[in-house]
Amino acid sequence: MPDRTRIEKLEVQIGGLSRPELMSRLDSHGILLNVHAETLLQDVVFDERDSHSVMVTERTVAELGLSNGATLPQIFEAAQQQGLLLCPMDAGPYLRMVWTDQTASRDSVMSSGRAPEGGLTVAAEAFRADHEYPKGFYLRVVDGHSWLRGYWCDDQHLWSPEDRFIFQLPPPSV
Repeated sequence: MPDRTRIEKLEVQIGGLSRPELMSRLDSHGILLNVHAETLLQDVVFDERDSHSVMVTERTVAELGLSNGATLPQIFEAAQQQGLLLCPMDAGPYLRMVWTDQTASRDSVMSSGRAPEGGLTVAAEAFRADHEYPKGFYLRVVDGHSWLRGYWCDDQHLWSPEDRFIFQLPPPSV
């Protein structure tokens, strides 16, 4: 049995809910939020917009060719060179609701200045340029509870080669 389930290719419907509807849906799915996720969910990007689907995939920092680790700008650049796209800023909550088979973390530490064991960071543009404002979301399961957590870091933070990110696959060519 593998340590975790990997996302090779997953279709996610994003949008279509008002902010109160989204918050209610997260709650009804039993998804827990940290204070940074709650802050991000107050952003205007979560005001109701038309639903659309995106296809996402997972990569580690090392799989992007960054075997010594890298900063977010380096990670995003390497992913784009491989044809991967950043996810929409509001993808995190919708991804958390559909990805229900994430393997639980063996480590229950919630904040340690690094990406947590078992966490999957949603690669997306930062909500704001302010490094004191949460940067984005990551998904994690701890002690049987699904979490949507916000995180913050600056552009100098070094991510480890084994840290996992979710990217958007480009739409198929017509």
